Parts: sequence; structure tokens; C-alpha cells
Amino acid sequence: MDPNAGRSVLAHVPTSVVLADLIHNAPAGHVTLTWLMGHLPTRSFGIILLLLGVCGLLPLLSPIAGLALFLPASQMIRGHQAPILPRSVAKRPIETDKLAGILMRVIPALRFLERFIRPRWVTPFEATKRVIGGFVLLLGLCLLVPLPLSNIPVSLIIVLVAFAYLEEDGLLLAVALTITLGILAVVAAALWSTIAEMIWLSRG
Repeated sequence: MDPNAGRSVLAHVPTSVVLADLIHNAPAGHVTLTWLMGHLPTRSFGIILLLLGVCGLLPLLSPIAGLALFLPASQMIRGHQAPILPRSVAKRPIETDKLAGILMRVIPALRFLERFIRPRWVTPFEATKRVIGGFVLLLGLCLLVPLPLSNIPVSLIIVLVAFAYLEEDGLLLAVALTITLGILAVVAAALWSTIAEMIWLSRG
């Protein structure tokens, strides 16, 4: 057994607690993404993936979410400690009351999920981050594929991967990545079938 595994589990703080502390410490008026990233040290990538995964469930937002995923995913692959955002985006003000309202709706759902999702099969943090970045990059590409309702399973998997990463649940993460491989295979097969059909029709 890994001697560091116990310390990792003991040191873990549930995501719902991290977000509740974020609301408590937020300044009145407004905050910026720079402030948010500074108060979510190792959780910043996971939180961004979680939010973009939720956005991907919405048909009109799924292509935007897919494109937006490229930035954090590529930075995870390169081993960045935290997301690096364009200055115009990072400094844009966000009303504290609106942020608190959103988080207060998310936190109860996270608390429910945390009953079942917990630190298990703890994996090396840096290696895990790079692997997840690669898988999320591919899932982001899948959100750009114009197949009806394909955004829903892809986005749900992104949410699952992000939450497993946030909660350091290696078991759930392994399951989520295995499902990801299946989804990638289905999307690739469907895309190839569509392309082959278009070629056949063009020749006819």
C-alpha cells in the first residue's frame, strides 16, 4: 500500500466545503476570475471543467463549451499549476451576489454526490492531470460534432470526470475514462458513417 495514500485522503477537503468557503470569503460588490482562480489553488482546473461540462448540456452553448475546453485541457496536458486566462477575460468583473446565487444552487447537489464519491485509488496528481487534460480535449472535440443530442452524454462524462478529479476518486475516474473511450469510439463511428454516406450520395 502506498504510504502517502492515507495522508492524501486525510488532507482532502470536499468540493462543497471549498465552494462554501469561497462564498464566505468573497468581497462585496464583485470578483474577477483572477480572484476565483487564486482562491481555488489545486481545484481551479476541476471547477472550470465542471462548469463547462454543465454548459455543454445546453444545445446552444455546447459548441462554445467545446471550444472553451481547449484552453484548460491543453494547459493541463502541459502541466500548468492553474489555468492561464486571457487578461480581458480574467479581469472582467462578476457580481458577487450572482456568483453566490449560482454556487448556493450547486453546493447542495455536490453535498449529495459527496456521500458516494470520495477519495479512492489515489493517483499521482500531476500524471492524473495530464491524462485528464488529454481525454477532455477529445471530449471537447466531440461537442463540436453536429450529431443530434450527442452533446448530452459527452457533457455528462465531462462533468463526471471533473467531479471525480475534484474529489480524488480514482475508482470513479477510471470508470469515467473507460466510458469516455466508448463514447469516443461511438462518435468516431457515427462521424465516419455520416462522411461515408455523404461520399456515396455525391457519387450518385
